[in-house]
Amino acid sequence: SKLEYRGYDSAGIATLEKDSIKVAKDKGRVENLYNLEDTKKLEGSIGIAHTRWATHGIPSKINSHPHLDNSESIAVVHNGIIENYIELKNMLIKNGYHFISDTDTEIIPNLIHYYYNKDDGHDDLKLLRAVKKTCDSLIGSFSLEILSKYMPDNMIVVRKDSPLVVGKGNGENYVASDIPAILSYTKDFYLLDNYEYVLLSRDNIKFYNKNLNEISKETTTITWDAMAADKDGFEDYMLKEIMEQPKAIRETIGSRLDGNKCNFSELDSDFSKEFLSSLHQIYIVACGTAMHVGLCVKNTIENLCKIHVEVDIASEFRYRDPIVDDKTLCIFLSQSGETADTIAALKLSKEKGAKTIAITNVIGSSITREADYSIYTHAGPEIAVASTKAYTSQVVLMTILAIYFAEILGTADESLLVDIKKNILELPKKIEEVLKCDEEITKFAKKIYQEKDVFFLGRGIDEAIAREGSLKLKEISYIHSESYPAGELKHGSIALIENGVTVVGVMTDKDLVKKTVSNIQEVITRGAKTLVVSNQDIDKSMFDVVIDIPETNCFVSPILAIVPLQLLSYYISKEKGLDVDKPRNLAKSVTVE
Repeated sequence: SKLEYRGYDSAGIATLEKDSIKVAKDKGRVENLYNLEDTKKLEGSIGIAHTRWATHGIPSKINSHPHLDNSESIAVVHNGIIENYIELKNMLIKNGYHFISDTDTEIIPNLIHYYYNKDDGHDDLKLLRAVKKTCDSLIGSFSLEILSKYMPDNMIVVRKDSPLVVGKGNGENYVASDIPAILSYTKDFYLLDNYEYVLLSRDNIKFYNKNLNEISKETTTITWDAMAADKDGFEDYMLKEIMEQPKAIRETIGSRLDGNKCNFSELDSDFSKEFLSSLHQIYIVACGTAMHVGLCVKNTIENLCKIHVEVDIASEFRYRDPIVDDKTLCIFLSQSGETADTIAALKLSKEKGAKTIAITNVIGSSITREADYSIYTHAGPEIAVASTKAYTSQVVLMTILAIYFAEILGTADESLLVDIKKNILELPKKIEEVLKCDEEITKFAKKIYQEKDVFFLGRGIDEAIAREGSLKLKEISYIHSESYPAGELKHGSIALIENGVTVVGVMTDKDLVKKTVSNIQEVITRGAKTLVVSNQDIDKSMFDVVIDIPETNCFVSPILAIVPLQLLSYYISKEKGLDVDKPRNLAKSVTVE
């Protein structure tokens, strides 16, 4: 149930009994399993379980994991996508196997069975060899948990481009696709690389490389508080995580900004003035909310460092042969550190000779093992699918990184950098002030929660905030929303504005506030309802609702301005009676292409 934010189309469990594998599964949420007769029959103390986010085959009991082979001797749960499953399925059908589901996963237990029967050996590693041959045949991404009657005291696990961690207990061991799921049982984790096979028993954990040679691995201790992954009295994880932003940002600032000094010791030796001066451009590559972080800090890096910055969507970047070489720095943002498209884009950049930095919230995640350098936010576990505290923590960290580069290069006025640092250090307290607007936001949410279309407007850095606000509303309320640079309205999109439509404006840039006010007047003239987030001196009587946020440096304002928009999305979703933490069709960590 603690992994349900990763997928909730269906759920299932298999346990290994003395002489059989028993399975309980159904479509829908994990809670559905409690009332199944099949669940009541589960008695084994070695088991595998899965919460599904459908890729192949509709959500149904038959398509739910775990999947069994034809002989019901092997059970498998699988995260990822097998790209060549049709060819493998046809091969197995020719060899007498049959299939009952529409999934790509069902080929895996049958393929293991096929290779197991073709192996003439009688040693303890026969099943492991069959698993290895199966994995060698698979094209795509996978993390697998495997049970079998052939090894009744063991579980086999393996990963390739899909997250998997092993937790070391006392007289018990654990496997999960994300750390928070088992954090209340252990803080000692083994982080697996691609094609590392693990043979687990109650008391033992053995690791094998891709050639099945036994290897040793060190544990990593995770210092997150297990309670941080609980709701702690809040109705939803998303609200809890919005309210945790002062703490998350305080932790992220941490040792990175010590008084007036930026500290990135992991970069010091290589990021010299000579290297930074040699850069032709910086790419910031990410997906979704993390990409919006890049848009927020693009302006900051260009202004402070005088280096051209391009922000690119990872799934597009990797397919358009980007102009990347050894004079390029590529920064990759991923909250989970497991985003498949972002990791693939990182690998491509390294092949082209670029230096790469990963910025993520999860120690030991896949992206950190691929990048040349890794920098961590310290937001703590984020469970709600719609990102809030991880987003603001990344904007903070990237802003400090921009200052660090500017100080090395000597490209920005020192008094400006001092002012930005001062404002960053004041952020936790100022966000606490912003969070007090929730009552006003709730009232506005009650007025507009039945809207079909909402528009978000901003200029300059405020346009990046508008994009993220629009995405939050789409994600959790299912209201169609669009964000536009306010100056672009009159070039076509103002045709969509009609009487009663809701427009949300962001105004934090003093150089552009008059322009934005003028643009929003254009929608008011056409009958729009308006909510404005601002820290500027504006005529509030023009707008229906104005949310005041504290004054701050314009490079820091995105961190404050997004908070009311997060709350707006949250309260609209609550008014609609939706599941805020688990919006339809979305998963927290997108580990497939």
